[in-house]
Amino acid sequence: MRFDTSQNMKLGQQMKLAPRMIQSMEILQMPLADLAERIEQELENNVALEVAEGSDESEVPGEEVEESRQTDIREGEEGFGRLEAFEEDHPDAAENAYAGGGERSWEHDGHAGSYSRGGLDAEGEAHLDAMANAPARSASLTEQLLGQWGLVEVTPRVHALGELLVEKLDDDGYLRVELERIASEAPESLKPVTAEELGKALAAVQLFLEPPGVGARNHRECLLLQLDALEEDEHWDDLDDKQGVLAAARLLVEEHLDDLMNNRLPRIAEKSGLTLEEISAAKAVLRRLSLAPARRLVSDAPAPIVPDAIVEYDPERDRYFAYLNDRRLPNLRINREYALMVRDKQVERKDREFIKTNLGNAQWLIDAVRQRKETLLRVITVVLDAQRDFFDQGVQALRPLPMTQVADQLGIHVATVSRAVAEKYLLTPRGVVPLRKFFTGGLQTDSGEDMSYEAVRAALSEIVEGEDKLQPLSDDALAEALKARGIEIARRTVAKYRGQLGIPSARLRKAFE
Repeated sequence: MRFDTSQNMKLGQQMKLAPRMIQSMEILQMPLADLAERIEQELENNVALEVAEGSDESEVPGEEVEESRQTDIREGEEGFGRLEAFEEDHPDAAENAYAGGGERSWEHDGHAGSYSRGGLDAEGEAHLDAMANAPARSASLTEQLLGQWGLVEVTPRVHALGELLVEKLDDDGYLRVELERIASEAPESLKPVTAEELGKALAAVQLFLEPPGVGARNHRECLLLQLDALEEDEHWDDLDDKQGVLAAARLLVEEHLDDLMNNRLPRIAEKSGLTLEEISAAKAVLRRLSLAPARRLVSDAPAPIVPDAIVEYDPERDRYFAYLNDRRLPNLRINREYALMVRDKQVERKDREFIKTNLGNAQWLIDAVRQRKETLLRVITVVLDAQRDFFDQGVQALRPLPMTQVADQLGIHVATVSRAVAEKYLLTPRGVVPLRKFFTGGLQTDSGEDMSYEAVRAALSEIVEGEDKLQPLSDDALAEALKARGIEIARRTVAKYRGQLGIPSARLRKAFE
């Protein structure tokens, strides 16, 4: 075997993704609350960045910083569209480039002109900082239930079996595993275990753990456990004929749950002897119950929405205008002292290099935040012009507005528009509205007007709200009602939109006198 070496020349184009370009896209995509948090982190980590109290001055860069800044801006403007296009074809490239493009971090030791290296060389300290700054982890469902179970006074044997059962509960609080299987898979320290023993321990779990319904094996048992708890609940004492209503509700769950789920109330009345009025009263009680009781312990409260911009109406000019809701963002500027130190030859070279790096990072952040504001406001201004009818008339007046149309109008890449509207909200005279809501496809009505799909869904919802609940409209009838409004769509499309709106079928919407 013979090995040969040779030299070859290859001509090709390769995109080099700058980490700062990728970070600029992240800044653009961040909602206001996340951006405020990011800025706060930068203020803590970058000694060259500070808040300008009562001043509009945002930068005092030295010559080296200004040169670096202009290069970054020029490269960003030239490569912005190419980066977006490349990212669409190579979704992992940006992540890899960002992961490999991190810059070294430094920490000040408290003495002027003296610094110590941190970041990658201080892995232990970085981990400690991350742990200190991370929010406390909320207790899991299992941890909360085991905490409750630890306070229950039962025999040691029942306590151990109860812990075994709690660890088998799913996120809704149900025990989906057969007792026989749990017995066979029990730890050796507990064996022999019988299904009968586990059944007694499960009864204790269902009795003592909160909220009621935890430990149920199916929907029927879950509802019955909650009805048992309601009998002792003093908040229901003002209910007319409490015992009678609860007895009717128990009868519906025990014997007519399938008919109840399918809204077959006349059949239930015929089989049970209850009147429709009694069944309706029992249904009202059952609506207060939960088929996923454990979710109350671990449900995450939705984060409060902070509008990125506010839309108001100017009656004198008869127009809507927007301004950014950026008062919670600090006014950033370069620290003047550090900007002067970078050119001071009396400062050690390594310290000047450290300061120069931080000055560049600080100026980049200031520029990225400014660019985000400008881009977002430009996009919102186009939306206000294109969707004027929405602000005047409501959601049914929404018009189709493709992102490509906005991108062409502003002379930017469509992916930039997509990032600018992601997770952004507007506070408008019609409430808080997601900015992405204004970007949708649509159809043309019989009158030749363009109508967005969101407006079609709004029209469908309005028709359902106004229907006779004793004779609810079928999907075919809903399609005809929309056609009468000049909106012609197929029955299957009506069914799809109805599902998206969470509107049940006509049979389930039917009310009974």
